[in-house]
Amino acid sequence: MTDPRPMLARALDQTQAMIDTIGADDLALPTPCPEYDVETLLGHLMTVIARIDLALTGNNPLSIPTVTPGVKDFAGTWKERRAVADETLSNPAVLTMTCTVPWGTIPGAAAIASYTSELATHAWDLAKATGRTDLLDDELATYCLPLSQQFLPATPRGGHVPFGPVIEVPADASPYDRLAAWQGRQP
Repeated sequence: MTDPRPMLARALDQTQAMIDTIGADDLALPTPCPEYDVETLLGHLMTVIARIDLALTGNNPLSIPTVTPGVKDFAGTWKERRAVADETLSNPAVLTMTCTVPWGTIPGAAAIASYTSELATHAWDLAKATGRTDLLDDELATYCLPLSQQFLPATPRGGHVPFGPVIEVPADASPYDRLAAWQGRQP
């Protein structure tokens, strides 16, 4: 596997760009994640970026809740947590370390790739919810689709695999529609 950190940086940048566009009027909007409105998804993203750092520093990413509660300044909190994650990611040793992530124990490079796909998918969720799909990086989705297909099996879904069934899309669907469909979201 090539070094996945540059693509994670793109996913982090894209997510930050989406977060920076979210206003108070957007927070109650539903997202393609049925259990999350925009505000709850933003709280989850605060957890995701913290979990990246926890996993890549040998700590337990499950030690924090799935949704970070009480955040009022999502953009500011994201930038603070991003600085911590960037510092951790600057160490090449993260690529070969063994990491515990919510879905198992895997090499650091695989954890980074998995988090890249999660962030790209959640950026799509925010873009769909807020009508800002023009901010999405199609090359990132193209990179993430085979990773998602590798790390997230088509079956089983549901229960301990918190994704809906794969949605069929046309062969000429956009990169993000294909990624979202694999993740069990209706493009």
